[in-house]
Amino acid sequence: MDVAPMVLTSGWASGTNAYATILVLGGMGRLGIDSSVPAPLERTDVLIVAGILFLVEFVVDKIPYLDSAWDAVHTIVRPLVGMWIGALYAGVGDAETAQQLAAALGGGGMAFGSHSVKAGFRMAVNTSPEPASNTITSLAEDGAVVVILALAVDHPWLAAGIALFLLILGAALVLFLASRIRRFLRRRRNSRKNPEPHNPPGGP
Repeated sequence: MDVAPMVLTSGWASGTNAYATILVLGGMGRLGIDSSVPAPLERTDVLIVAGILFLVEFVVDKIPYLDSAWDAVHTIVRPLVGMWIGALYAGVGDAETAQQLAAALGGGGMAFGSHSVKAGFRMAVNTSPEPASNTITSLAEDGAVVVILALAVDHPWLAAGIALFLLILGAALVLFLASRIRRFLRRRRNSRKNPEPHNPPGGP
């Protein structure tokens, strides 16, 4: 089995929602949908812990600013999960240690990239006065993880390509939003330092 597409796809998914990734992959393995899922992901204790943490994240991820604090905590967790899953997939066959290391680094790198995009985008969303934006964004992220991992069962390279595209698109969007937010904050600071003169009624 060519593990490269699953390493990339699971890495991207882990950076977006690590616990959903474990649940989806482990569930597909337990149900016989995907026979290539590494056995550790199908373990009952692993699925129970992932399920509990997924429920916590499902709630926290929709609360403005609390979601960014959760993301900060998971700056290490999500890449580590991506590395772990990547190494597991590489270890299914007769891969050498160097190949497993490469798979772990690839999965961790993808996870760190998608986590950075998620965290940056959430910080931008939190500047919006509308709280519904967080819920919509969170549900969209979770849905994308499920759909792309399911697609990877029969079309692994297509799923990997979509994951890479979403990573690049997300990074470009975060950079664009960051520049707009910095410009807005700069204008607001300048307006506070140089308030417009107020003409009293009847004045010239």
